[in-house]
Amino acid sequence: MFELDIPGFGHIRLEHLVSDFTGTLSVDGQLLPGVKEKLNEIKKFLTIHILTADTFGRAGAALEGVECEMHILEGKNHDVQKKNYLKQLGAEHVIAFGNGNNDREMLKAARIGVAVCLNEGCAGDAIKAADILVTSISDGLELLLNPKRLKATLRF
Repeated sequence: MFELDIPGFGHIRLEHLVSDFTGTLSVDGQLLPGVKEKLNEIKKFLTIHILTADTFGRAGAALEGVECEMHILEGKNHDVQKKNYLKQLGAEHVIAFGNGNNDREMLKAARIGVAVCLNEGCAGDAIKAADILVTSISDGLELLLNPKRLKATLRF
């Protein structure tokens, strides 16, 4: 569990990290350097969930050695599937990371939504739905490993 009081934003009590894979944790299906180590460090205090359509078919192999629950999304309406997944966890206890239009509802529903803008960009609706925008997943994950950064960003 992760708890923090943020002036003007309120008390947060996180239990889960939920993330998209393609374009958020990876580029072209390859997990970005340092992500595995950071996720495994965060695993010590949050349950990690990866929700992906697995665009490149490499998510399983790329996440080998990462302590997480991976869920491959099927069919249509991935945005709704992701939002409903958060609701089942208790969205008020989730920090979510994503970059695509199919992440916008998840980012909006999460207690903290983080839009990640990497090589493939970030959908405008994902940015609008998020509380924070980062230009590297490493920086986004560091917000949890260095909570004063999170507090400085979200305080009013």
